[in-house]
Amino acid sequence: MLTRRIIPCLDVKNGKVVKGVNFENLRDVGHPPELAEEYERQGADEITFLDITASIETRQTMLDVVSETARRLFVPLTVGGGIRTYSDMRDALNAGADKVSVNSAAVANPDIITECSEGFGSQCVVVAIDAKRKGNSWVLSTHGGTRMTDIDAVEWAQRAQDLGAGEILLTSMDADGVKTGYDIPLTEAVADAVSIPVIASGGCGSKEHIYEVFSQTNASAALAASIFHYRECTVGDVKQYLRDKGVEIR
Repeated sequence: MLTRRIIPCLDVKNGKVVKGVNFENLRDVGHPPELAEEYERQGADEITFLDITASIETRQTMLDVVSETARRLFVPLTVGGGIRTYSDMRDALNAGADKVSVNSAAVANPDIITECSEGFGSQCVVVAIDAKRKGNSWVLSTHGGTRMTDIDAVEWAQRAQDLGAGEILLTSMDADGVKTGYDIPLTEAVADAVSIPVIASGGCGSKEHIYEVFSQTNASAALAASIFHYRECTVGDVKQYLRDKGVEIR
């Protein structure tokens, strides 16, 4: 049986963790190293650190903040935002990341997925997909949700897997920060189309939503931010709820 993971997400801007709605109206909620350490204490399986304005500002990830965060953790740390080249990924791994997420750069140059997978191992390469509904399908957006493409999100997930991605971080732009639940049709479509792990992201407003995405899709992990940042529940609360529901959890 698939063992699911719970992953708190730190969206970082100017060195602070922020949260918004549909990628907009961001507000500060804390300091990355301190929040990461607290979520690990609560039982998080992994932590995801996304420098959400790095691509828009065409700069590298804030590696000093990554390094400070990594030093406090024993669970895996995934880092994304501003990763454009092989050397960017190497620098993030050297700063303490266990996995590195690429989005905009992979869309512009898909070969980076293969290059990094061959250089660091596929387990280190996470392809992030920010998807928005368009008619009866979903298309990719890049640069922190500021640029839309016509690339089909499900087809791109399959291609990313073929190119060497070890995991997909799938965010619904329509659901992000709205707290009405994950985009189940999107998550189901992508998770059924690939054999690598898919992390569901965007829309979590309760522990019930995490149960819903696990019970209705093949997502291997659920990423959440608001419910943890605003102390609506702890990681431990979510895990106990899921166990009571019969979900195999780490």
